[in-house]
Amino acid sequence: MEIRENLLYTKTHEWLLKKNRIARIGITDYAQDKLTDVVFVELPESGKYFKKGEVVATLESVKSVSEVYAPVSGKIFSVNEALNDDPGLINREPYDGGWIFEIEIESEEDLKSLMNSKDYEKMLEGEK
Repeated sequence: MEIRENLLYTKTHEWLLKKNRIARIGITDYAQDKLTDVVFVELPESGKYFKKGEVVATLESVKSVSEVYAPVSGKIFSVNEALNDDPGLINREPYDGGWIFEIEIESEEDLKSLMNSKDYEKMLEGEK
């Protein structure tokens, strides 16, 4: 299982990569593995505002339906349209081609509640 050091993580298994005021969001390798094969992704609308903790996207797998939450408050900057044709990118490349959306960060304060890679790894050890 891959946990990248350059990302921030949530307790609900989203990752965040910050580039200036834009954050790219996806689900972790751990989360995609638990979901199994993702067959459909319901993406948010560009420009729509979400508060931290709100459901932004829905992932359907052969096993279940899972929600993706906003790790920070802000407006959707862009979505990964490639997932419409190939939702399996989330399983194959959870940190690269399988990103889900980008959000314009409203407040840097929101980032303080996120975990670094070491804290996320400790959290996962507690779940086993």
